[in-house]
Amino acid sequence: AHAHELRGRCRTPASSELTLRTAMTDSLTEQDFRLQSDRALEHAERGLLPLADELGFEVERNNGVLQVIFEDPAPAKFVVSPNAPVRQVWVSAMSRSYKLSWSDALDAFALDGERLDDLLARLARAYVEA
Repeated sequence: AHAHELRGRCRTPASSELTLRTAMTDSLTEQDFRLQSDRALEHAERGLLPLADELGFEVERNNGVLQVIFEDPAPAKFVVSPNAPVRQVWVSAMSRSYKLSWSDALDAFALDGERLDDLLARLARAYVEA
């Protein structure tokens, strides 16, 4: 965003908010985040392809965004996108939002110990088998 677009919307974050944001972004530089998020989306795409064939959904990756597209049981789409400012990968699926941070221990983006590819596979199964 350009500086003139931000005028009037800037504020000083509370110290706890600043500490949280710093803690979230310390583990990866922006360049590392872009590299790791690209790899994570590519890995997730490859991991979902056999499941897509089995369960009958599509997986597409374009412009740094991964989409999981369903026709059955009803048309739906999961969207997986990197969010560089907070160094997270965000998943929008089944009217929910999942925000995955980098885990050094898992060497992957994860939420509550569940890796991105595992989360997507679990959500895809849940959607198709609902």
